[in-house]
Amino acid sequence: MLDANTKARFEATAMPHFDAVFRMACALSGSRVEADDLVQEAFIRGFKAFERFELREYGAKPWLLKILYNVFYTAKNKQRRQPSLLDDVDFDHFEEELVDMGGDPETAESLNWDHFDEEIKKAVESLQPEYRTVLLLWSIEGLSYKEIAEVCECPMGTIMSRLYRGRQLLGRKLRSYAQARGFSG
Repeated sequence: MLDANTKARFEATAMPHFDAVFRMACALSGSRVEADDLVQEAFIRGFKAFERFELREYGAKPWLLKILYNVFYTAKNKQRRQPSLLDDVDFDHFEEELVDMGGDPETAESLNWDHFDEEIKKAVESLQPEYRTVLLLWSIEGLSYKEIAEVCECPMGTIMSRLYRGRQLLGRKLRSYAQARGFSG
């Protein structure tokens, strides 16, 4: 059992990243209810492993996102092996229109997945999971290639390739969307 000092250190280290972990869980799962469960499981696992955690130069955020990533894909793989009566969850319950997010739009901290247009969410959701995950970790959570490579447990070159390919695929999917709103020629 971890002592009160360890609990306080964990809270001080991990809780500042709760919103980022929750945003990523929502983006991965497409469901706030499932995201709640994923975040709870990720923080429980993080707490249990905290004594072995080494704070590196980029902090606890990539470590927590890696735990979340593993929790999500472990659950998905388990679901695939079991029959299900439910269809995959989509983003239908999110707002229809882009709203003013406030703050500096160039920083990942000011981005909120809930405020993205439904068409953008569907385009991102339609990407293969390996492209979607890398794209969201880079664009929404602001992680570096190195941090994403650690979260996804693959080489940095693979991350760069997936990000490039994911952006290309997303660009093609959203070309008419951008033209209709005057973003491209």
